[in-house]
Amino acid sequence: MSGNPSAAGRAAVTALRRAEERDSAALHALIAFSARSLQAATYAPAQIEAALGTVFAVDTQLIADGTYYVVECGDAIVACGGWSRRKTLFGGHGALSARDDTLLDPRNDAARIRAFFVHPAHARQGIGRRLLTHCERAAFEAGFRRLELVATLAGEPLYRACGYHAVERYELTLRDASSLPVVRMVKKPALAGGTSTAAPR
Repeated sequence: MSGNPSAAGRAAVTALRRAEERDSAALHALIAFSARSLQAATYAPAQIEAALGTVFAVDTQLIADGTYYVVECGDAIVACGGWSRRKTLFGGHGALSARDDTLLDPRNDAARIRAFFVHPAHARQGIGRRLLTHCERAAFEAGFRRLELVATLAGEPLYRACGYHAVERYELTLRDASSLPVVRMVKKPALAGGTSTAAPR
């Protein structure tokens, strides 16, 4: 990722903005570092490595759609996450055979909450919740009234605290034929009125 992580840990978080193509290298680095650190309490190292680039990955379609965001601290990206109006629930673009980029119908379908990762030095400081609130509001403003996501075991407590509930527990088959336990969660947010925590720029 760009910038100095230790310096980023001392600086104040300054901006939430839309992700751009130029952020791809920094996002790949952030996702790998975040997954190897913050997922270590719930998954084995081999599971994490097998999930990198597929389950734990940048979906370039979200960047192209303008629905993926980054949080910056100084010149470093310290968190990322987004939402999607497409059917695919998780994973990097082109990495999964089960992808479906068909557009969802806001009247009948749930928007997808996608690919949230936080730098370990900034974990448990409210950044993930701020980013999630922003994505929920953007999906609401696009006409969606329900939200759906696939959470890792490490991410499940945050989503539960933000009003999501588990509807299915299952295992993803990874590229080395091992499996990764995950949780499908849903939410019907009460987002009418109010303003977003931060506006994209």
